[in-house]
Amino acid sequence: MKVVFRADASRQIGTGHVVRCLSLADELRARGLKPHFVCRTHPGDMMMSIRQRGYDVMVLPAQPAHLQPTVEADNSQLAHANWLGSTWEEDADQTRCAIQAIKPELLVIDHYAIDIRWEKVLQPHAGRMMAIDDLADRKHECDFLLDQNWFGDDTFHRYRGMIPDRCVAMLGPGYALLKPEYASLRAQMPPRNGKVERILVFMGGSDPTNETGKVLDALTHPELAHLYVDVVIGVNHPDPQGISRQAAARPATHVHSGLPSLAEWMVRADLMISAGGSTSWERMCLGLPAIVIGVAANQMVTNTAMHTAGYINFLGESSRISAEIIADAVAQCLQETEKLKQMSRMGQDLVPGTGTKRVCDLLLS
Repeated sequence: MKVVFRADASRQIGTGHVVRCLSLADELRARGLKPHFVCRTHPGDMMMSIRQRGYDVMVLPAQPAHLQPTVEADNSQLAHANWLGSTWEEDADQTRCAIQAIKPELLVIDHYAIDIRWEKVLQPHAGRMMAIDDLADRKHECDFLLDQNWFGDDTFHRYRGMIPDRCVAMLGPGYALLKPEYASLRAQMPPRNGKVERILVFMGGSDPTNETGKVLDALTHPELAHLYVDVVIGVNHPDPQGISRQAAARPATHVHSGLPSLAEWMVRADLMISAGGSTSWERMCLGLPAIVIGVAANQMVTNTAMHTAGYINFLGESSRISAEIIADAVAQCLQETEKLKQMSRMGQDLVPGTGTKRVCDLLLS
């Protein structure tokens, strides 16, 4: 059985879409399927990483800036249309040409710039279709829909009227696309004690506004100088040299880049300072409490809901968060052992870590 993933990464898009598709592709391959990827060339794309994982990548060409579509002020234009690097019609036609020799039994789409129009064009060229979404801001024509985010009571109602009646909806962190090592490590870990001695910092695979630097500024506060800090930056970070200089000026601070997984470092850490993206589910699976900063508009609603329910300490949107606010939040965590223990237990209850297997069971049933 052949599977095609249509997903992109870039400095603007980030890396999370491709990362979660790779987790699903790995599990499908382990069950005997043959995944392929279709990706468009963007600055900061992950095609090399995908190939290094053993997958074929069919490349859609980059378009010169003067030929790329402009955002139109009409109801047909998606909010993230400019992420595609072409019109949706061009992308659909190029994808159709790329996959016509493969004739996939399953086509998986993980892209905010793709909706029902694109999916209807590709529908005759794939046995079944799966859409991975976070936004619930557009209609889909698909057989399966996955949204691994949590919105409290709204989690199970957001796609009403947006997907066909036949569609199997997989909603909530119980379906989070994690690598199998997270569930394995979780089973081996003792309960966390709520004491904070070591902090993990990861602000996303791109971090275009260098929130990592802001967090390091916060952790230079004298009250926090005793803490051991691991800083992880992605391949698209805009200033790795600057981060290295900041880390060198602070005791017990180490920078890591290009890591295949955060699991090992999450197990070692007592608290994480992180962006509010899909890394949340990895962290919560391992019971790691967190201070979360929103680095994209689509992160605000789910992280606000999780903050209200007590799962995380969400500080808000990054442009409104200073190093002083972060430092105060960390200092407060040092005094809240019981609260952090509760946050750890709640996170593990919400994210069991078996979502990838669960999704594959439904896709192949």
